[in-house]
Amino acid sequence: MDKPQIILHSQKSVNYTVFDVKWIPTSAKFISLGNHARGTGALDIFEITHGDIALISQYEKPSAFKCGTFGASPTREKRHLATGNFDGYIQVWDLEKIDKPIYSVKGHKEIINAIDGIGGLGVGEGAPEIATASRDGRVHIWDTRQADVPVASMEPAEGETKRDCWAVCFGNAFNSSERVVCSGYDNGDVKLFDLRTMSIRWETNIKNGVCCLEFDRKDIEMNKLVATTLESKIHVFDMKIQHNEKGFASVVEKAHNSTVWLGRHLPQNRDIFMTCGGSGSYYLWKYNYPEKRVMTQSDNTEMGVAGSLTLLQNIGLSSQPASGFDWSLDKTGLACTSAFDQTVRVLITTKLNTI
Repeated sequence: MDKPQIILHSQKSVNYTVFDVKWIPTSAKFISLGNHARGTGALDIFEITHGDIALISQYEKPSAFKCGTFGASPTREKRHLATGNFDGYIQVWDLEKIDKPIYSVKGHKEIINAIDGIGGLGVGEGAPEIATASRDGRVHIWDTRQADVPVASMEPAEGETKRDCWAVCFGNAFNSSERVVCSGYDNGDVKLFDLRTMSIRWETNIKNGVCCLEFDRKDIEMNKLVATTLESKIHVFDMKIQHNEKGFASVVEKAHNSTVWLGRHLPQNRDIFMTCGGSGSYYLWKYNYPEKRVMTQSDNTEMGVAGSLTLLQNIGLSSQPASGFDWSLDKTGLACTSAFDQTVRVLITTKLNTI
C-alpha cells in the first residue's frame, strides 16, 4: 500500500467510437472526440460532478474526429480546441460557440492521425503553433494567424516511399526561437526536426511502428522523449547529449503484452508517466536517472547514459485497447481516458506527491 494506487473513479458509456479525450483547461470538464457508425464526428463535453461523469453537451459534425489538443489555445480561459479529422482537415473550435470552427483548412490528403500544440496555455515560448501528422506521410506545422498554408512541412523526398505518420509532438520550446517537432512512422522511423534551422536534427529506427511520442516537458531544453510502439515496446531517450554517430542514449522496456498505444507524462512530475496498452491495461512508470548522464568516450566525444524504468503500478480497465489518455494540469493524479469499448473513464492515481 506504499505504492501509488490507480483507482477507477467513474465511467460512462457512449454510443460512438472514442479516439481521444482531453481535459478542458482550468475546469472539471473534459471533451471526447470520435466517430459515429454513420461516419460523422462526435464531440462531447463531460463534467465531473458529485462523483460521477455528467454529459453536459453533445455535438455532431460532418467528418469523424481522430485527435485533439488545447496546446495552442490562447489562454487557459479562452479555450480553443484544435482537432484533426478523417478527411484531413485541421480545425480550431471555440468551446463557447462550437457551431462553426474559427479555423478550418484541408491540411492533408488523408486522415490526420495525431496532433499537438505549443505556445498556448502559457506553456512554451514563441508563437502558438499546431503540428499535424497524417497517413499521407506528411507533418505540417500551422500558425492559425496564417490562413490556408502551413508555416513548415516535413514530407517524403521525391521518389521516397511515403510512410504512414502515426505520432507527432513538440519540444525544446524554452525560448522564443528554439523549437523542435518529433514524428514517428509505421515502419519504426523517428525523426527530430529543428524548426529554427528547418532541418532534420536526428533520426533513428526503433524497428516497430511508433504509436506515440511525447517529451517529458515541451517548454524546457530537451530532456527525455518517450516513444511507444507495436510489439509491447517502450523507449525512453535521454535527449541531453547527442552523439554524432550514436545519437541519443535510450532504455527499452517491454510491457502490456500488446501494442503500447500511448505514453503520457504527469504534468506535475516529468519523471512519472503512464502507458496505455492494446489489452486495456495501464502501467505507471518512474524514470530513474543514472549517477552520471554523460560519459566521455575514448575518442574524447561525449555520449549520453540512459537511466532505468521502475514499474510503480498497473491496472486493467477494459477488454479493448485504450484510445485516449490525458492528465489534469490542475489536479495531480486526476486523469481521463477512453477505450474502444465505447466508454470514457476518470481515474485517480494516489500518492504521486510522495514519490
